[in-house]
This record gives sequence, structure tokens and C-alpha cells, in this order.
Amino acid sequence: MTPQSDEDEVWRQIVASFNDTAEHDSADQPWPDSENVPAEPARRVVKPSEELEEDLDDAGDKHDEGSDDEQAGEEGHYVPPPPPPLPKLDLATKLAWVALFGGPAYLLIAAMASWHMEGWALFTAVAAFIGGFVALVVRMGDGPPSNDGWDDGAVL
Repeated sequence: MTPQSDEDEVWRQIVASFNDTAEHDSADQPWPDSENVPAEPARRVVKPSEELEEDLDDAGDKHDEGSDDEQAGEEGHYVPPPPPPLPKLDLATKLAWVALFGGPAYLLIAAMASWHMEGWALFTAVAAFIGGFVALVVRMGDGPPSNDGWDDGAVL
């Protein structure tokens, strides 16, 4: 027999048995012991508000059976530092943002409310959007920061 005829015979068997049901149900097959997960005791998740109420009910007794487990779980909890304040914007940048969002917002509200819009109002809303976008892009400043001095780093 040639290797090609062996492959053809294997494919014929696969196709012939495609719609056959399995001889053994998967529930009857044994589960390997290495896949078993050890049973852990059920833990109760306590929301911070419930924890506070329980602490108040205990009249100051904060060391109950689960407190050691809770403290061990909180040791690795990362609390990020507060974010830095937002930068102060000058008047031109504020107006650019208002124009960028105000023009389309006006058009959307006018269309939803079925207002009759004059040609100059449409032109002003579209021009405000485009002008706000252009103003923000122009003010973005793609160059390097000016406070770094003359040294741009290592030169090879």
C-alpha cells in the first residue's frame, strides 16, 4: 500500500464516523487525580460598609476570627498616590475646547428638537468646530521642551 492510499483510508474512516455517537460518555471517563482541586473553606466577602457596621455592633472589639486573614490580604494591596492636579488652561485654550464641543452639540440639539436653522447658524457651528480643532492642534506644541537646555542626550 502506498502512503497516499493509507491517508485516503484514514480520511474515509473519519468521514464515515463523523455522525456516530461516542462510545463512552465523557461523564463515565475517570477524572485524573492531578486535576483535583483541594476544597477550601467558604469565605465571606465583607463590603467596607458592612465591616464598619459590624465593628460598631461589636462595641470596639475589632479582633475577631477573620480579622487576621483580612489584614494579611490587605498587606499586598496597592493604593496609588493621588493624581497631580490638572494644568491651568488659558482663555484661548478654554475657548477652543468650547468651540470644539459646542458647535456639534448645538447642531445635535437643534436636529433633535427639530429647530429651523438658518444658514448662518449652521456655518457658525461648523466653523466653530473646525476653528476649535485647528486652534488646539496649533497650540499643541510638537517640539521638544524648552527647559531642557542645550543637551539633547547622548550622541553616538
